[in-house]
Amino acid sequence: MEHLTPSEIQRVMRTAKARSIRDWAMVLLAYRHGLRASEVCGLKLTDLDIRNESITLRRLKGSLKTVQPLYRHRGQPLLDEVHAMKAWLRERADDGSNFVFTSQKGGRLDRTQFFRIFQAIAAEAGLPAEKRHPHCLKHSLGTHLVQRNTNLALVKQALGHKSISSTLRYTSVTDSQAARAVSEALSDLF
Repeated sequence: MEHLTPSEIQRVMRTAKARSIRDWAMVLLAYRHGLRASEVCGLKLTDLDIRNESITLRRLKGSLKTVQPLYRHRGQPLLDEVHAMKAWLRERADDGSNFVFTSQKGGRLDRTQFFRIFQAIAAEAGLPAEKRHPHCLKHSLGTHLVQRNTNLALVKQALGHKSISSTLRYTSVTDSQAARAVSEALSDLF
């Protein structure tokens, strides 16, 4: 399960933004919300609530429908979703489509187009071939949250997993880590 490091995420975002505002907004949403390519391409304008800075996400594969905030990130402008989405919506041509991300010819962007766009961005950002798949963005969010010791129930919700077993694949625990956790918990209790 390949994931991107924080510095690789920043390189990808920088490269995506240099290519186009649309590409940056798509890649940023995919990473920040752990979206599949089809989920990014399936976003509709009615899913966005820019005034309240939120987005409704309809997950595929029997997963959850969630409403999540669009994140501001003043310390790292490349990760500011509100800014990215406002910039894209100002630039987006009104072609009659109700999809957020449209192709250059108009209408809904297809997931294979998003795949090719991400591959080109990842290659330009200098990522190795095994990290040039857009699903690496979802794996990156899950991995980054787990590495920060985020409660697995919260990781599950953030990734839109229906089952915690899907979320558990982001974890790996050694016997010594488990023993240390038990010891610390019992020390706190008794």
